[in-house]
Amino acid sequence: MRITTKGQVTIPVNIRERFGLLPETEVEFVVEGDKVILKKARRRLRRGQRLVEHLKGRGTVPLTTDEILALTRAE
Repeated sequence: MRITTKGQVTIPVNIRERFGLLPETEVEFVVEGDKVILKKARRRLRRGQRLVEHLKGRGTVPLTTDEILALTRAE
């Protein structure tokens, strides 16, 4: 396998399928001694997802789902 002049290489299909490397998958390179390891990057949460994760379990007022919906719908 050769690296192109643009620094690209083709990952064989059997490896892509085995490790779930689909188009648009983020990857990272890790250097260990004289080796370079290609790894699937950890999925980064979007701002909204991070906020939800941060707030999860912090509620102090015990409300049912129906009560919360009534509050948000001004019923």
